[in-house]
Amino acid sequence: MTLPLFQMGEDPGSSFVALLRQQGLGSLPLDMAAAPVAERGWQVRHGTTIAALRYSDGVVMAGDRRATEGHAIAHRRMDKVFAADRLSGIAIAGAAGLAQEMVRLFQTQLEHYEKIEGSALSLEGKANQLAQMLRGNLGMAMQGLAVVPLFAGWDEGRQRGRIFTYDVVGGRYEEAELHASGSGGRDARSAIKMGFRENMSASEAVELAIAALWEAADEDSATGGPDIVRGIFPTVATITADGFKMLEDQEVSSRFSALMERRSARS
Repeated sequence: MTLPLFQMGEDPGSSFVALLRQQGLGSLPLDMAAAPVAERGWQVRHGTTIAALRYSDGVVMAGDRRATEGHAIAHRRMDKVFAADRLSGIAIAGAAGLAQEMVRLFQTQLEHYEKIEGSALSLEGKANQLAQMLRGNLGMAMQGLAVVPLFAGWDEGRQRGRIFTYDVVGGRYEEAELHASGSGGRDARSAIKMGFRENMSASEAVELAIAALWEAADEDSATGGPDIVRGIFPTVATITADGFKMLEDQEVSSRFSALMERRSARS
């Protein structure tokens, strides 16, 4: 395999997505979905509830593990929270297959940019790159294959955690404190709002994220709560100046157990 050569003015530079387009290796072609997916009778797996909130040292991101096909549970162990790079993370809701492909492409784009330019993108630049990818998926979104991610990370310039949300047309919006999306997003968001306060510790923020997913699972059938029998628990990660860190299942399990004991005692 030889490296591609470009004419003057055609060099894609540090954009891995542009490089793919130059080589005819872009994402799914728009004409694959001439009719909406629902009209074809296809069942597409969807990821459901994701959330993020700021705390004193960074950001907590969390997501349940359930994927649905219509009213059926399609998968119980889907990962929805990923490291985008060392100082940022992405959580996905919507069409599961496209969302996972977008995560991999986004991770590669950030790595490609850093290798070509010799320095990493700013957090705002990363957020803008993700918005461009979503805009490129607009044709598929109009056919029912929408992807709605959450992006968060540690801003080295501002020395604080930041959270960005998106819509299906690629609109990018910064949230001051918190956000949750997906089918259980409204309930998760309400739970976080009730317990949020400025300058929470990491432990307090993780507890609040876990409680929010519990409330979402209690109200929304598409959101998966902790599955004690199978040992499946929501995914929780922190992003600080030290980097992206995924919490171990054992820690998440113990926190959910403590939450259930408190709720049981209250009842």
